[in-house]
Amino acid sequence: MEDAHASEHAIEDHSRNVPRATTTCGAVVGTAYAGIHRYLGIPYGRAPFGVLRFAAPEPALPWQGDRAATGFGPTAPQSPYRGDLGELIKVPTIEGTDILTVNVWAPADATDLPVVLWLHGGGLERGAATQSGYDGSTFARDGIVFVSANYRLGAEGFSVLDGAPLNLGLRDAQLALEWVHREVAAFGGDPARITIMGESAGGALVAALLAQPAARARVAGAIIQSGPLDAVEPGKARRASDALAKKLKIHATRDGFSAAAPGELLAARSEIAAGASPLGGTPGYTLAVDPESLPASPAEALIDVDVPILIGTNTDEYRLWLTPDAVAGIGRAKAWLARLAMRIPRAAARAVREAYPDASPGERLGQLVTDRLLRGPATRLARARTAPTFVYEFAWESPVRDLRAAHALDIAFAFDLLEDDDALRLNGPGAPAALGREMHAAWVSFIRSGDPGWPAFAQGRATRVLADPSATVSQRRAAVVDALQ
Repeated sequence: MEDAHASEHAIEDHSRNVPRATTTCGAVVGTAYAGIHRYLGIPYGRAPFGVLRFAAPEPALPWQGDRAATGFGPTAPQSPYRGDLGELIKVPTIEGTDILTVNVWAPADATDLPVVLWLHGGGLERGAATQSGYDGSTFARDGIVFVSANYRLGAEGFSVLDGAPLNLGLRDAQLALEWVHREVAAFGGDPARITIMGESAGGALVAALLAQPAARARVAGAIIQSGPLDAVEPGKARRASDALAKKLKIHATRDGFSAAAPGELLAARSEIAAGASPLGGTPGYTLAVDPESLPASPAEALIDVDVPILIGTNTDEYRLWLTPDAVAGIGRAKAWLARLAMRIPRAAARAVREAYPDASPGERLGQLVTDRLLRGPATRLARARTAPTFVYEFAWESPVRDLRAAHALDIAFAFDLLEDDDALRLNGPGAPAALGREMHAAWVSFIRSGDPGWPAFAQGRATRVLADPSATVSQRRAAVVDALQ
């Protein structure tokens, strides 16, 4: 079936103006524009459905002739974002089963150039490389071979089931990295200079790849944007799967989940999540510690990884997850109960009050959530590592819906795509172009050389505060993070 599907993509145009690359599975033909060659929807793995559903990914099968690489591949099964998030973040849907695909942007004259592999975010259950804000043209423009990859999401990618391997979505990312290492030379990239890069859940996958010895051997550097660094024991990671099984009255086994269509699992997940609070409620999908795919939590494993890391967070991460009304509705009593539930030390709460004397209880709680989940772990890792580690804080404040420097706002700046529709929904039309150019240039510099252009964190907790204007300072609000140790 897959060979037949591939033959449907065969094309006859061999014009010298049409970019063509030969991979170990076969030739692909892309498109060219403004000196950039683009190849979309190249399979790196077989369709993970049918007998391959809830199984470890298998490499793509070869095809005959030239395969058209002119359109994105199908997106992984997922439900759209709901409510306010659904208005801010749009994920295009492309139907089909061949979801394990990569996309490549490369300069027309690329030879032995540095490479970056981008992994999208979305809480491990949403998102796709098809999102317009992930266009790799700006990196290719600046001499980088840019690759993005889709991977399995939600129940299909991160269920914990009896009889099924753990961390299937992570295993997909591992296979995509193997594809990049093996094939990128055909697109003008240097397989010895691969940087892996991701935001949010994508950043978590980047960290997890570094924690896996076989994957780590293929990596020259890593960029982790607002990415959680933890992985939990399988018994804890299976709570989302157990909730689905209970809802559908099936067993939390590979056979039980395989008997349910992807749409059934998505619908049940949506019903479970309906009305849940952002500060608690529905168990989320998470990475599981697993001897085969993730032998240790990245928070510990990355301490000794000898590759440069660029890592950072946004000042107000929580403001994407909590609406202004939700923040305003959190009084002192509710904030106190939430702090108890999250086991946040009194010293941290006191330090937040001192750092934000005019903030409401909801805003202070949001900052504690940001620091507990993201900023604290990133800081602890940066302090513990001896290999070069560069830290940033994205601090520019969006005027849209009082998001301020919320989660995901940094992506458009890193890509220098501030006029893209994805960016405009989050940042509005007046985002500073100079900051986009600065941040993108720093990312490109790191991909090229392992140095973004400011001192490593070990030098006095040096942190680049990306704002308008930016500045390199000793880490701001360090007392809050230290109190969370």
